Amino acid sequence: PEGSFRRTWSLIGRPLRWIYWLPLGLGFTQYFYTLKTIRGRSMQPTLNPDTSGWDDIVVFDRYAINSGEPIRKGDIVALRDPIDSRKMIVKRIVAVAGDVIKTLPPYPDAEVFVPEGHVWVEGDEPFRTLDSNKFGPVPLALVDSKLTYIIWPLNRVGPLRPPVSPVSKRGDSRDFRWYSDMAAFEREQRRQSRVTTCSTTSSQQNTGSS
Repeated sequence: PEGSFRRTWSLIGRPLRWIYWLPLGLGFTQYFYTLKTIRGRSMQPTLNPDTSGWDDIVVFDRYAINSGEPIRKGDIVALRDPIDSRKMIVKRIVAVAGDVIKTLPPYPDAEVFVPEGHVWVEGDEPFRTLDSNKFGPVPLALVDSKLTYIIWPLNRVGPLRPPVSPVSKRGDSRDFRWYSDMAAFEREQRRQSRVTTCSTTSSQQNTGSS
């Protein structure tokens, strides 16, 4: 009888252990960190670049959003699609509340003031993205999480860092990585040039009236 009990327990014990830990795992992904596979090409070349044969697998930080940590320009976030709430989309924060942004087609207005509690999001690949240039400023309540780390493919593993101008020593040849980093930096500069912060606008008005 004892041997039979042990065999029975060994059969049901493992599923019971999974059930015991399941709420913890669900809570962790719901409130702290979650893994997502990036689909599509709207965030190229930052994510899913043509040089990779794999879809990127990344870590998104939900705790930062849930705890009220400020969302900054340049952050890549996952958010509910404002047009179809069943879908999650991944975009870059280009402007935040108080900013004035010069829009891109097909948005009907040349400039938009981002109201309080909203952000302006865009894909890095402007010809393959459905973003704020289509649906306008997005409520912060739709933002789910912030991308922090790439874990696949292995040759791209690492934290997501803001684009910086690459530096090459005199005499060194400029390889593909250098040109790729420079292109990313120039794209970021172009994005920033389209955004005017509220403080900058006020300063220019005060200068003009003095």
